[in-house]
Amino acid sequence: MSRALPKYHKRRVFMIGGAAAVVLSGAVIAGSALAGETSQSNDGASANAAPGTISCPAVEGSLPEIPASAQAEVDSNLALLDTQIQEANQRLVDTVGQGGANFVQNAILGPLEDKRVAALNRIETAIGRAAEKPEGLEALAACTLDAAGGAAAGEDAGAGGDAAAEPGGAAGDAAGGAAAGEAGDAGNAGGAADAGDAAGGGAADAGDAAGAGAAGTISCPAVEGSLPEIPASAQAEVDSNLALLDTQIQEANQRLVDTVGQGGANFVQNAILGPLEDKRVAALNRIETAIGRAAEKPEGLEALAACELNQ
Repeated sequence: MSRALPKYHKRRVFMIGGAAAVVLSGAVIAGSALAGETSQSNDGASANAAPGTISCPAVEGSLPEIPASAQAEVDSNLALLDTQIQEANQRLVDTVGQGGANFVQNAILGPLEDKRVAALNRIETAIGRAAEKPEGLEALAACTLDAAGGAAAGEDAGAGGDAAAEPGGAAGDAAGGAAAGEAGDAGNAGGAADAGDAAGGGAADAGDAAGAGAAGTISCPAVEGSLPEIPASAQAEVDSNLALLDTQIQEANQRLVDTVGQGGANFVQNAILGPLEDKRVAALNRIETAIGRAAEKPEGLEALAACELNQ
């Protein structure tokens, strides 16, 4: 035989049931937020996996008729141009998310352009040994990044982060009671930890920058002492390229100062010393060609192209 519950028992059942419902609702909302955050994170990761591709102007269609004696050297440099693009695209994939806003330009596109200038100069020189030398192929050196994928990834990741944060806040508001209090405490503790980490990271970065304040200097082999007698007709062009070699070193040293603390362990080699060497190869090739028009052409000046960093 059933009895009606006393009123105060009914009230306790109602209150306990209501509290459980609130806590359960908070757990469901929080779980949804976490699921959304995971989904957004995965979406961001898959979007970041497409960093774009590098495209460069075609070269073969801009070449004159190639003398038989130059064909092998020209073909070798054309193949090298293709290899350089493949390597740059691979580097694009391997370094996704590294560096600052100008990382791709400084560490991939810029060095690629310099390498292409050197290869295009070699093509001009090879043809010029047996026929009229083509000029201006350097205009085909610059490449571009189709970065639509990368930009979309950045936007999607940012949007995902915001979306994940908003449901988290709603869960905190809805949970209420003891469970909400614990969640709020945990959130505050996490925020404090994040703030501490950020402050510590900022201090560490400042310390690193201060330690790296002396960026060092770049030194390169002297060129003038390795040149043969320069014909009068080539003197102006040789002097111009010797001056350019000095300018390139000054610019590289300035870049060394401007980028202190940027990039990873190989940043200086990849973004400064490597591009400088490629620029020097191109200038040294032009010096060889200028002398070779009126006298015996010197060979092997490229051995003077590599520079080093003095810490």
